[in-house]
Amino acid sequence: MTSLSRSLTVDRPGSHVLTEGPLPEPGPGEVRVRVAAAGICMSDREVYDGHRDAAYVRYPVVPGHEWSGTVDAVGEGVDPSLTGRRTVAEGFRACGRCERCRYGETSLCTAGYDETGFTRPGAFADHLVVPARLLHPLADDADLRAAALLEPAAVIAAAVRAGAPEPGERIAVLGAGTLGLLAVQLLAALSPAELTVIDPRRERASLARGFGADEARVPEEAEEVRGRYDLVVETAGAPSTAADACLLARRGGRVVLTGMFTPGALGIDPVHLSLSQLTVRSVFGAPSSAWSYAVRAFTAGLLDPAPLITHEFPLERFAEAVALVGSGDPETGKVLLRP
Repeated sequence: MTSLSRSLTVDRPGSHVLTEGPLPEPGPGEVRVRVAAAGICMSDREVYDGHRDAAYVRYPVVPGHEWSGTVDAVGEGVDPSLTGRRTVAEGFRACGRCERCRYGETSLCTAGYDETGFTRPGAFADHLVVPARLLHPLADDADLRAAALLEPAAVIAAAVRAGAPEPGERIAVLGAGTLGLLAVQLLAALSPAELTVIDPRRERASLARGFGADEARVPEEAEEVRGRYDLVVETAGAPSTAADACLLARRGGRVVLTGMFTPGALGIDPVHLSLSQLTVRSVFGAPSSAWSYAVRAFTAGLLDPAPLITHEFPLERFAEAVALVGSGDPETGKVLLRP
């Protein structure tokens, strides 16, 4: 085993450096993971460009909150049998003691925001160190390339749990990006009567159908199905999609918002909300229960993120990789770094 490890640090917006140093050592209660794959998402692009809210990033930082790998060392007090296990891990460093944590809402920890890849060193590296309590071990034959997408899958699992879908319901997913297509897979496994995906990119339609959608529409075609759906899961975070999601829901229906909206997004019409008696939920990150849900679905074969992956790069080509994310290229899906 090499005694050195590389890491890619964004020292300030627009500037990064790949360095090599001693292997990080796990402390008490921690494990060291050899990274197999790490996904790049728009929040990583925002970190690199300097567009992420200052309260949710701490420079210099090694990004990388979507990842998978294999435990190769354990710290004091950690079960040594974890060594060699394939794994993913929760990103939020929840305190486990506050009221929200004790209630099970670990993504809403009131002790202050702290997350791997944003305030703590992440997985754009050969190795990272995380608390053992955050691990979700995988099967011995798990596809680690696909497992790197279990972080966004956990977010969508939180949305599915919040929406409480029932068999035979009519369901719409607004957005056919990574989150939207993962939502389609999880929702298709619950036997909806109809599962519709709405996205302005027509080329995403075939991929959505391959993931289990019955039909795909562009927004202009969605106006004719307003008021139709028992459940609407919004995943796009576009300026109008929160309001659009509420218009798609039937009277008494449910809406779950997962997109990260920017200032200036259109608000939800309170008159429509009241008269339609909608239930609207939002999701921020994923609590431990949602991670367990996503990992179980992945292990059971109900969730396969692998078809979303279109590009893979070594750490040395980070600049090329991050430029693809959010570029608008219809051929670009999930981009991975492979240390």
